[in-house]
Amino acid sequence: MDSGSGANPNSINEGSSSATAPVLMDSQQGGAGELSSSPAHPPSRYESQKRRDWNTFLQYLKNHKPPLTLSRCSGAHVIEFLKYLDQFGKTKVHVTACPYFGHANPPDPCSCPLKQAWGSLDALIGRLRAAYEENGGRRESNPFGTRAVRIYLREVRGGQAKARGIPYEKKKRKRPTTTAVSAASGTQPPGGAAGDDSFGGTTANVGTVTAAATTNSL
Repeated sequence: MDSGSGANPNSINEGSSSATAPVLMDSQQGGAGELSSSPAHPPSRYESQKRRDWNTFLQYLKNHKPPLTLSRCSGAHVIEFLKYLDQFGKTKVHVTACPYFGHANPPDPCSCPLKQAWGSLDALIGRLRAAYEENGGRRESNPFGTRAVRIYLREVRGGQAKARGIPYEKKKRKRPTTTAVSAASGTQPPGGAAGDDSFGGTTANVGTVTAAATTNSL
């Protein structure tokens, strides 16, 4: 992918679940430009990151050969952008021929390439999808929400899980326990009173499940 030799290197900080990129020169593509100016209150960390990601993508389109406008950007161009970012990745992804393929904690270093972690790319696409629509783009023509991009991210997740020996588990929604349901209805669960430890737990054991994307470099 040819991306213009004059652009400042873009990077994603894989030390956290959110992707980061340096603020690049202002640009406007196809009538949609940067996010609106800062509100009265300082923007949140998410909003600031989304602004940086959006500016980075617009700069990428400008440096693309031939140059691309946002209105002509497709899911294929988004995938090219994600592959372009791999050169700045910090996550070791073992190739099939590597003796440490599938090892979560290899004992020695190897020459396998560094890439962007799936969790970082997934979070990045989420922010860019939102920024596109906030800048006047139509949801039905959002290149960041295309089926091709979803398939690519799914393939990256599966490939990295096998190569690194670290499975990615989907976030599961926990159903209310029988104790919680019974307490709400005023009835007692079979085998004990509502909240009785002998019944297997209390409503305090029902926690909030959050998605955990593994982005630490090996």
